[in-house]
Amino acid sequence: MERSRRPRPRPRQPPNLSSSSLSSTHSWSQKFTTNPTKNVKSLDTDLDAPDRFKSGRDAQAEGDVVDSHSLPTLVGTCPFMCPAGERAQRERLRDLAVFERLNGNPGKTSPGLAVKKFCRTISIRDVQLSDVRPLPVLEDTLDYLLSLLDSTEYSFEVVHDFIFDRTRSIRQDLSMQNIINEKAIYMYEKMVQFHVTSCHKLQSCRDPNISSVHYLNMEQLTKALASLFNLYNANRNYDSIYENEAEFRSFYVLLHLGPNSQPMGESLSLWFRHVPVPIINSKEMCFARKILRFFRMGNYVRFLSIAASEASYLQYCIIEPYVSEVRGLALSCINNGGYKLHPYPLSHLSKLLMMKESDLVSFCNACGLETYIDEVGNKFLPTKQTTFCCPKGGFQSYGFTGLEFER
Repeated sequence: MERSRRPRPRPRQPPNLSSSSLSSTHSWSQKFTTNPTKNVKSLDTDLDAPDRFKSGRDAQAEGDVVDSHSLPTLVGTCPFMCPAGERAQRERLRDLAVFERLNGNPGKTSPGLAVKKFCRTISIRDVQLSDVRPLPVLEDTLDYLLSLLDSTEYSFEVVHDFIFDRTRSIRQDLSMQNIINEKAIYMYEKMVQFHVTSCHKLQSCRDPNISSVHYLNMEQLTKALASLFNLYNANRNYDSIYENEAEFRSFYVLLHLGPNSQPMGESLSLWFRHVPVPIINSKEMCFARKILRFFRMGNYVRFLSIAASEASYLQYCIIEPYVSEVRGLALSCINNGGYKLHPYPLSHLSKLLMMKESDLVSFCNACGLETYIDEVGNKFLPTKQTTFCCPKGGFQSYGFTGLEFER
C-alpha cells in the first residue's frame, strides 16, 4: 500500500535566512578536508552531560525521546519566557544578555525580554513546576528567539550565541516534560533549521574564535537532529510520513561528507535500514546520496552541477564548506593535468567551477597559483605550476553561480 504524506504546513523559514567507491577514492578528500563534524562524540554515549536530568534512575539526555511511562509526569506552569525567580536573580547578578536589557540597563529586564538560560545540571527532584515552561509558552519563546535573526544592531555571532543557548533551554524543558507530540516536531524542525542556516552564516564571520563556535553549532545540530528523528518515529502512523521529513533526514547523509565523518555514531548502511522506503526514494534523499557519492569519488563536475541544480537552501547550507574543497580538487587536477604550453582560459574554468571570474582569480591566488591577462584582456591560468597548496586558514567561501533557489 502506497504511503501518503501527512498534510502539514511547512515550517516557517526563519526570518531573513533566505538568502563507495571506497578506499581508493578517499585520498583526495583527506587532502582537502574541512569536516566540521570531525571528532563530534556519539550521541549515544555523550549527549552533553549538562542536558541530563537525574532522578534516581537512568538520566534522561536532552532531546532523547523516551517512553512516556519511564519518567514522572511533569507539566510546567511558568507563564513567562523566563521564570520570575531566575529573572530576579540575574538582575541582581547583572547577568543579562544584550537582548534582555531594559533600555540598555545591564541590571534591569522585563518579562517580555528575559529568556530562560540553559542550565548545565538539573536534578529533577529539585525542579519547581513554576520554573518549567509549558508547551504554549515554549512555542511563543521559540518564535520570539527566531524573530531576533532580523536584528541588524548586533553581529550574527552575538545573535547566534544568544539563540544557541536559549534554544537549548527550550529543548531541556521539552525533554523534562517528555513532550513528544507533533507540536514538538514542528519546534524541533525550526531549531534544526536555525543550526543549519547558522552553518552558512558563520562561514562569513571573521571572528578568530569562529571555528569553535562552528564546532559547537554542528554538535547541537547533530543532537537536535537525533531527537527530531526519534520524534518522527514516535509519532509515526504506518501509512504516513511527515511533509518535511525527507529533507531533514537528508541532512544526516550530508553530514557524512568527508572521509572521517560519522556524526551520530552509526554507519549509513545501518541507518538506512530503519528509514522508510518513501523517504529513501524521495528527491531530497536521492540528492543527498548522489552528492555524497560524487564527493567521495572526486567527481567535481557532477558534484557542482547537481549541487547547483538540485540543492534546497538548507541542504546547500550544509554542503557549502565542501563546495570550496571540491573546487580546490578541480583546480589541482587542472593544474597538474594540463599541458604547459596551453594555459587554461579562466572564462571556461569559471563556468566549470560555477563562480565569477573575479572570485576565481582570488581563489587561484589563495591556492598559490598565478594567473595572467593577455594582450586582448583574456585571463588565463598557466598549468604545471608547482606552487599549488591549500590555504592555511582554510578555503574562503565564494559565490556559487547557477543555484536554483533564492539565496
